[in-house]
Amino acid sequence: MSMGQRIDRQEELFILTEGLPKSAGHPFYKALNRLLAEADFDRWIEKRCRQYYDEPGTRGRPSIPPGVYFRMLLVGYFEGIESQRGVAWRCGDSLSLRQFLGTPLSEHTPDHSTLTNTRKRLPKEVFDEVFQFVLKLAGEKKLLSAKTVGVDSTMLEADAAMKTIVRRETGEDWKAYVTRLMHEEGIVAADEQPGDEEIRRFDKKRKDKKVSNEEWKSPTDGDARIAKMKDGRTHLAYKAEHVVDLESELILSANIHAADHGDAETMEDSIVQAQTNLNQLPDQPQIEEVAADKGYHKAEALCVLQEEYGLRTYVPEPVRKQRNWTDKPAEQKQAVYNNRRRVNRAKGRLLQRRRSERVERSFAHLCDSGGMRRSWLTGLINVSKRYLIAAAAHNLGRLMRMLCQIGKPKALQGLVALVYLLQLMLRLLQQLPRACRINHRSITAAN
Repeated sequence: MSMGQRIDRQEELFILTEGLPKSAGHPFYKALNRLLAEADFDRWIEKRCRQYYDEPGTRGRPSIPPGVYFRMLLVGYFEGIESQRGVAWRCGDSLSLRQFLGTPLSEHTPDHSTLTNTRKRLPKEVFDEVFQFVLKLAGEKKLLSAKTVGVDSTMLEADAAMKTIVRRETGEDWKAYVTRLMHEEGIVAADEQPGDEEIRRFDKKRKDKKVSNEEWKSPTDGDARIAKMKDGRTHLAYKAEHVVDLESELILSANIHAADHGDAETMEDSIVQAQTNLNQLPDQPQIEEVAADKGYHKAEALCVLQEEYGLRTYVPEPVRKQRNWTDKPAEQKQAVYNNRRRVNRAKGRLLQRRRSERVERSFAHLCDSGGMRRSWLTGLINVSKRYLIAAAAHNLGRLMRMLCQIGKPKALQGLVALVYLLQLMLRLLQQLPRACRINHRSITAAN
């Protein structure tokens, strides 16, 4: 056989449809499509979104089907792609993803600008209902317990830079603000403009340089807040909070909050949202126990969860001096003592170990391997929309793992390698008796 050579070729002017390349499809995405088709996802989402579009045949070209839009967001999670541009490029480049979207080779896959326009057109309620739709699938498969949940939060990097922040009251940036301080203190004359090096020296020596959210904001993303990230950096960020079923590891709610909101302040909203999502299921399972870390320990929050919602809390108490209960209601004191007694039991220690393992694992899947650690969208609503679908994709991955033992498409790479290794070992074992017989004959002949 002679060696082929790569040469520049003239592209054909016309290509027959049967001559286009075919794809066998990715096994994971084919199984996921079967799961969505069984639940009639496309007809349901089209009916739900019809009110946000004009009637067919009225004006303009038809939009992309809503099912295709949400599938592309699912691809962003499963492939670990952060931006919409990356998702659009990946879908256009892959034959198996084209098959997953249902886009023929004779058509272009949706552009990133189409994803943006679709996101703006659909309200957040639609994204909430898609998330609830996936939870309903888990309930129908009898894979959802929701009796004991774990709560935790993490920081998401916003699409805004610290060097662009401005003063809330005046709109000055950092350079203009420090220059005004120098003028007010008489270091430079009012009609003079100090140099950059002189401004840096003055700013380095001045006191009370803390940057607070009450005084500074981002001009491009007003909802982002200044916060310390997990790696110690100070950045404009959002806070993502998960409520996770500790039995099935399904996310029951994934809320996005401002980064300067405390954990104890947002815990009630997240648990209420989780129970609201569960109420959409036919059997309406009820949350009974809540486990969280010590950052959620606050007498008022524990009292509300126990008295108003009837929940049993397992929240470790931070080390502090002897508390003085003279200025606190008796209900809050009793709630703290009840929580302390439950935490010190064997069940409380078990739930803390389970929470630290399974809730943190959900953040690893969404933020680290799912591409959600850094947001490429601005505004609390936009970030919430994208993150909700990523959480729904995580739940779909858990369903696929429970049903097919494969939770992500990349997991098949390790499975194929394992199958190949087992086949190789089987061949060696089959050849072993023959090799032993040959060796025995050679020894007998020598004797």
